[in-house]
Amino acid sequence: MKKIYKLSLVMLLAFTVILAGCGSNNNNANNASGDTGTNTSANTGTNTGSGEAPAGNSDIKIGMVTDVGGVNDKSFNQSAWEALKALEKENGVKVQYLQSNSNANYEPNLNQFVKGGYALTWGIGFDMGVSVKKVAGENPDAKLAIIDNVVDAPNVESVTFSENEGSFLVGVVAGLTTKTNKIAFIGGAESPVIKRFEAGFKAGVAAVNPTAKVTPTYAGAYDKPDIGKSLAATLYDAGNDIIFPAAGATGNGVFNEAKSRNKAGGAKVWVIGVDKDQSIEFGTDVTLTSMMKRVDEAVKVVSKQVIDGTFKGGTTTVLGLKDNGVGLPETSKVNVSAEILAKVDDYKQQIIDGKITVPTE
Repeated sequence: MKKIYKLSLVMLLAFTVILAGCGSNNNNANNASGDTGTNTSANTGTNTGSGEAPAGNSDIKIGMVTDVGGVNDKSFNQSAWEALKALEKENGVKVQYLQSNSNANYEPNLNQFVKGGYALTWGIGFDMGVSVKKVAGENPDAKLAIIDNVVDAPNVESVTFSENEGSFLVGVVAGLTTKTNKIAFIGGAESPVIKRFEAGFKAGVAAVNPTAKVTPTYAGAYDKPDIGKSLAATLYDAGNDIIFPAAGATGNGVFNEAKSRNKAGGAKVWVIGVDKDQSIEFGTDVTLTSMMKRVDEAVKVVSKQVIDGTFKGGTTTVLGLKDNGVGLPETSKVNVSAEILAKVDDYKQQIIDGKITVPTE
């Protein structure tokens, strides 16, 4: 029987400063940004670290396996890697990542870290659940952790998020901002995680603007910006003036399409960012707000447990609004009025207090 462990609010008060630099989007690239270390293997994507970290924990190695979205996805893979790089600088551990070009890479990449004696191996993404379960079962002495899925194993710590709660809040923003009453959602693949995004978003829009129509569509991939751009073009042409993509790097194409349209003139269109404050990457001229998941903080907290000897294998941590695990960034104030943000805060408190139960599907 797996245990359920809730991170305390205190553990999540300090948020990681988001690094702005991003390296090339080469699938075999090693660095998430220009200062993240030396590429020692173009085939594996391993990273030896920056060499600037304290030496106190230099014998502790933490590995991270990305999903197919890649380490430069401007989304949750990148958030996780930035958290590990910050941990390397602050605590002296050595961190490396392996980038997965397909689902077939998950198991061998995980095994490479486990067999290499890493103190902790991260699997980033829902799709890695089966592989993490298998590798954990075959290596009971290894410690593993996963984001966005629950793996019931005594040596795995799972972290999931209440994406529906945060998505409800950006739905409130969208519902009160739209000029056309046409809003769209683009998911990567139809998984329970992405369905939580969709369900919460639609519920938030409906709560404040029941006449608005939300059109959901799925790209079927998390690493195809060209598909995201094409879908966005179709949706904007149909009169949708706000699109919320929860699709990893595929969502980058939505931003590119919106920026092109706004630059050309005509009706203003918006994108709602996901996982990170995506206005940092794409600008506030196109980013209405973002539904942030504190993947970075979750990765740091669990990784520190390994450093401190308090790793809680066999547990699941669920982070929602009350834990500050999801929410809107401060940059929302640039484009969202104080009146709308006051309504967001009101709905947020109602959700925390249990007065509103946000649907998950």
